[in-house]
Amino acid sequence: MEQQHDGLTWNRNTAELEKVQSAVKRVREEIHKVVVGQDNMIDLLLIGLFTGGHVLVEGVPGIAKTLTAKLLAQTMATDFSRIQFTPDLMPTDVVGTAVYNMKTSDFVFNPGPIFSNLVLIDEINRAPAKTQSALFEVMEEGQVTVDGVTHEMDFPFFVIATQNPIEQEGTYKLPEAQLDRFLFRIKLTYPTLVEEISILDRFKGDFAGAQSKQIQSVLTPAELKVCREIIEKVLIKDELIQYIAKIVHNTRNNGDLFLGASPRASLSIMKAAKAQAAMEGRDFVTPDDIKEVAYPVLNHRIILTPEREMEGYTNEDIVKDIIEKIEVPR
Repeated sequence: MEQQHDGLTWNRNTAELEKVQSAVKRVREEIHKVVVGQDNMIDLLLIGLFTGGHVLVEGVPGIAKTLTAKLLAQTMATDFSRIQFTPDLMPTDVVGTAVYNMKTSDFVFNPGPIFSNLVLIDEINRAPAKTQSALFEVMEEGQVTVDGVTHEMDFPFFVIATQNPIEQEGTYKLPEAQLDRFLFRIKLTYPTLVEEISILDRFKGDFAGAQSKQIQSVLTPAELKVCREIIEKVLIKDELIQYIAKIVHNTRNNGDLFLGASPRASLSIMKAAKAQAAMEGRDFVTPDDIKEVAYPVLNHRIILTPEREMEGYTNEDIVKDIIEKIEVPR
């Protein structure tokens, strides 16, 4: 898309980008009324929301994974549902089922909890494969097919899934095909000492967590749709498109990797980089935007060779190495 940076065009773009920045600022402020730190997670969740992607949040218990997802839902004037995945959860418990109506002698579809605008799936790896697979169609295409009938999801539709990377007993590893449907995998760490002191200070007189009830709805679906349209118009030069393609292509021809990333990863990096640029008030993508989102996009889409894994390498190490090797467009 060609874009001229004359005065009129620039002023119009600036006004549009301010809508995105304003939405981001309002949501951040509301969430930070309760959550201390976790700025990176909040920004990545917003990028997922703005680009129509879904997000997998991974971290040990007690570091505000579920809380942040709930608070994000509260900042939006939309429906919210939470599904706790367990080993006995059936696919129909997620997507719904056809129920026989005695009065009409017909089967009527009874929607499951997945039919919501923002869906939190807690501990997604605790349900067996047949239940996890029920999410494939709905996450990719925004629809559910039951008994040959397709049911569309309302806008927005955003899935946030959580999992604990430490406790693996009684869990079912997510297949690569499902991991690929998540825009990001966000790996959370413990708060810093300063942040932990702030958490204790903030809740020393609020044992019941009453502060979370003060979160206001500050973003409507209509505003979200406008933000998404603005982000789609962000300029990305051909050189940067080639840069993204080279990064992803390298994962498929890398001696350190057993499995590389799919074309869906390339599209995800491009979309996320556009959102990153817009959130920073720019109507054009820079190489730094691409570098910023490359790791959360790629970290769950690549598999190390057994040799590299035994040597203690991580996915992050390989992605960093790839980015360092590829020449940055000028």
